[in-house]
Amino acid sequence: MGAAVPSGTDEPNEPSAAESEVTSVVVHASGAVVTRRARVTVPTGTAETTVRVEGLPPTLYEQSLRGRVVNGPRGLRVTDVRLDVGATVHRGEQLPSLRLDLEDAEDQQSRLQDRKYRLESEIEEVAALRAEPPQPRRGDPPRWAPVESFLALAGFVDTRLGFLHERLRATEDQLARADHDVDVLRARLHQSSTALSAERTDPAVGAVVTLASEVTDATDVPDASADAPDAPETREDTSPTGEAGTPADAPAEIDVEVEVEYHVPGATWVPTYQLRLDGTSGAGTLVLRACVAQRTGEDWSGVRLALSTADLLRRSDLPELRSLRIGRAQQEPQTPGWREPPPGLAELFTGYDGAAAAHPAASRGPARPSGPGAPRSMNAWLGGVEDDLEEADLSPDLAAGGAYGPAEPGGAAEAVGYGGSFGGPVPAPGAAPPPAPLAAAAPMSQAHAEPATDRARGRSAPVARSARRKASAPPVPPPSTAPSADMLDYGRLTVAGPDAGAERGTLRPEAAPIATVVTEYRRRAETVGRLPRPAHAVDVRTSAGSFDYRFDTAAPADVVSDGAWHIVPVSEVPVVTESLHVCVPAVDTAVFGTVLVTNTSPHALLAGPADVMVDGDFVVTAALPTLAPGQRQAVGVGVAESVQVARRTHMRESTAGLRGGTTVLDHTVEIEVANRLPYPVVVEVRERVPVSTDKDVRIEEHRARPAWTEPEEPLTGQDGSYVRGARVWRVELAPGRTTKLTGGFEVRLPAGKSVVGGNRRK
Repeated sequence: MGAAVPSGTDEPNEPSAAESEVTSVVVHASGAVVTRRARVTVPTGTAETTVRVEGLPPTLYEQSLRGRVVNGPRGLRVTDVRLDVGATVHRGEQLPSLRLDLEDAEDQQSRLQDRKYRLESEIEEVAALRAEPPQPRRGDPPRWAPVESFLALAGFVDTRLGFLHERLRATEDQLARADHDVDVLRARLHQSSTALSAERTDPAVGAVVTLASEVTDATDVPDASADAPDAPETREDTSPTGEAGTPADAPAEIDVEVEVEYHVPGATWVPTYQLRLDGTSGAGTLVLRACVAQRTGEDWSGVRLALSTADLLRRSDLPELRSLRIGRAQQEPQTPGWREPPPGLAELFTGYDGAAAAHPAASRGPARPSGPGAPRSMNAWLGGVEDDLEEADLSPDLAAGGAYGPAEPGGAAEAVGYGGSFGGPVPAPGAAPPPAPLAAAAPMSQAHAEPATDRARGRSAPVARSARRKASAPPVPPPSTAPSADMLDYGRLTVAGPDAGAERGTLRPEAAPIATVVTEYRRRAETVGRLPRPAHAVDVRTSAGSFDYRFDTAAPADVVSDGAWHIVPVSEVPVVTESLHVCVPAVDTAVFGTVLVTNTSPHALLAGPADVMVDGDFVVTAALPTLAPGQRQAVGVGVAESVQVARRTHMRESTAGLRGGTTVLDHTVEIEVANRLPYPVVVEVRERVPVSTDKDVRIEEHRARPAWTEPEEPLTGQDGSYVRGARVWRVELAPGRTTKLTGGFEVRLPAGKSVVGGNRRK
């Protein structure tokens, strides 16, 4: 628990650290929204306190940081949340055991490599030993050869090389084992949780939360003070009051719970299912599970886990239609939340400039220069527009005051930096004053308010005539200056001081505190998105279609930050299952077990793999399609060997009609179905009757026994096309029973025509 320090004291307000824990996580298709909760102690009677919530991962997005009070006195709320980044140095005993073992193995590997290099060098030196007799001088007799010394040297070299090679072989064996140990430990460390840092120095990321209280009376905090065992009883009217209107017997501190929410990358999920079937009755249960993988840098232990298909990077606000107008060009609307700079901004620094000019040595920055290119005050810009035109020698187009123009390098407008930082254009010397609301709000002296015609009398006649002609022309709207993304990040905007030159008094983005550190951590976290998906898995953004869904787990879940898939049970889905065996004997006599799954839940089921369990035994992993509420789909569970089908066909050709002008092809189909299972089954046998597109060819069906019907839903082939002329038998067979199905059709065509491929076809 951390204690908050009240603000307003003489000493710097250093917020104390408060430990936090993850309470809930919402995993999206890419990324997650994490909620942490911290319990802090807030002094009573203070208007504002700050506390630093510890434990945040370095991969979080700073602009997504949010905070709120979930359990505290009435009127206490979060007014500001900022990211605070520091550094943490881990000592040897604070590192994970895998990291320490890896360092020991690497040290052993380095020592063995050094030993191997030394042995190899020594072997080269010993092998290079040779007996070199001195060179004989001219005229000297032949010298006696010391054969014993040569043999002794050769023996020494042989013995020494044998010893060194033996040590080298032993060192190479030890080095091979050390390399294997290092590789194993590195793989284990890579697969371990990233929540336990394996580095000597890591960034310590926290959230500095500012709490402000609108009500300082301790009588408004009965819930918080009731938790303290030694807290005195609070009285409302009879107790004397202390400072700031707080009762004297009120508790000095109260416990407050603060929640911090943020968005982190490096998390993903895909749905999986488990279909449990009863082999006798065919009833089943569908259990929704989720394969979750995350490498956010923090372990999720005992959290309320939710799974969402929404895209965190997609805009959620309603787009606005822009009006289409015919007429003069108009200024583009400004960005919502963006405004022009306040009037008289440069006048705020008049006293500072005067003091800096009077005491140049004591000034914090260089004195402001004077002259034609020197910065000018706001009043000079508002009132002395024509004077600036004459000094800057601008063109007559700008003299008319019709548009904002870019400032010339070194010009007077280069020092008026309020416009660019606030989002508006920087006015050029001699440009027209700002729009009416801004210009009217600025006070003007008598000298500045004199008519422009009086001040323009000293100018030449051509320039004056040109200015009058331009003034009669329609005004040109100022160019659109859309703010950058950095300027729209209001949490990072700071006000420049008086020594900032042209930018003083304006807003400018502050450098991100973890921009140089977070890049590598986010790169590692985003590798989760490249994990191989389970078989039959479908991306949730694809299977969800145009709608977004959220699934909450029924129990707290644990997900380790190791970048691997973890199966998390979500809930049991209410469905209705019906067992069915399907056979298409014209193509294959194998009988396929099928389960008709009807989604009776109020929400859709996303596509994903389903592990089919029959009487507790795993059968097959099938692909479950996306099911809307109330929709029914068939899920194949494999071939049923105990249900057998045999098909026989007969074809008889004859003639009919006047003088035998019509050829009749009579086809008869006989199908025998046998059930060898110990329980009754429902078998659906599919056949097809030819469909004629020629008016001279007629198809007549025979009466089937039992009667076949057209399928309730259109059947599709492997290529996705609809099967025309399909017929279906659906029979129920008792255990050990056999039935026969008979059907047929006649094809009548003129005698001069024949079926493509021959008349005698199956």
